[in-house]
Amino acid sequence: MTDDLNPPTTQTGDEPKSAEEIRAEIDQTREELGETVEALAAKTDVKARAQDRVGAAKENVAQIKDDVVSKAKEATPASAGAGAQQVTATVQERPLPFAAAGAFVAGLVIGWLLGRG
Repeated sequence: MTDDLNPPTTQTGDEPKSAEEIRAEIDQTREELGETVEALAAKTDVKARAQDRVGAAKENVAQIKDDVVSKAKEATPASAGAGAQQVTATVQERPLPFAAAGAFVAGLVIGWLLGRG
């Protein structure tokens, strides 16, 4: 802290700082403090971080699914392809059980990913 008898000085200590220099330092400090507060708020926003992880897990699962489907299509004979079409039709007719199974698998994957971190 400074008092009126000892005005703040520059780092060399020989000249007092001007009011403009002090204001510029205050503005710079405020900017840095604002950035720090934003960074801390982002780190403590558990809901947003969890949503980010869920979004990343969904993207990973979708990518893995696409890879598996493409590999399966390459490896399956025509009769297996017809069976896959039948399964697809069944899923489209009754999506709830399959959606529940997918959500369960997604939960397992997310739990596994969160357990690793």
